Order: sequence, then structure tokens, then C-alpha cells
Amino acid sequence: METVYHAAAYKHVPLVESNSAQGIINNVYGTLTAARAANHCRAKTFVLISTDKAVRPTNVMGATKRSAELVLQALAAQPDTHTRFVMVRFGNVLGSNGSVVPRFRKQIADGKPITLTHPDITRYFMSIPEASRLVIQAGAMGQGGEVFC
Repeated sequence: METVYHAAAYKHVPLVESNSAQGIINNVYGTLTAARAANHCRAKTFVLISTDKAVRPTNVMGATKRSAELVLQALAAQPDTHTRFVMVRFGNVLGSNGSVVPRFRKQIADGKPITLTHPDITRYFMSIPEASRLVIQAGAMGQGGEVFC
């Protein structure tokens, strides 16, 4: 097995906020289980699809994704690890499930203001091809334990 791309996670803030225990089980323990299995099978690389919300978590979802990153960094530091564990963070992917753009379009069509979490927020967007390239590049460049943004 060459590379495991671990994208399975609860990534929507409201979902995890209202189901925090399940979010922890899925995002943290699920990542640990998948990572241990990849290492056991001697996968060369394990790439975690994380989130920009893991940078300085202000919600349960961001905290679970940051915890998953820390789990992988701990595994990467183990002397008997066979797998390179790397992480990649990004936020709004245009056209993806969970993209904020459809919500913005609906708010504009309804004549409502666009909802932002803070007046000083800056949102960054990337296309699906850009996000895909970032994930593949992280897997190719990582030595183990790095977080790519």
C-alpha cells in the first residue's frame, strides 16, 4: 500500500457542536484507528485532510481536527513507525460539499446580508483541483509529522 488519504471526518462545525462526543470519537479516535492500521500494513504515507479551523481552535470541530493532527505527530515521532504521517489544512473549497459559496448565493438572492463569523474575517478559497494538488503534494513532500497549509 503506497498512500492512505484520510478524509473521513465530521467537518461541519454545527454538526460537531451539537454532537461533540461523536465528533471526538469519529475525528480523533477514527484517525488514530486508521493511522494504526496504515502503519500496521506498512503503508508508505498517510495523509490527513485537516482544516484551517485547527490552527487556533475556537470550536469542538477545530479542536477534534487539531487533536487528530497531534495524534499523527505523536505516531510520526515513534521510532518503530513504518509510515510517514503528514497533514494538510485548508478551508473553503469551491464546489465541494460544505462550501460556503451556496450559502452566500442564497443570502444574496434573498436580499439578506452575507453571514460572516467576525467583521474582520478574511476568507480564502481554492478550487477542487487546487485542493487535490495540495493533498498530493503534501503526501509527496512530507517527511513525517508536518502540517502543510
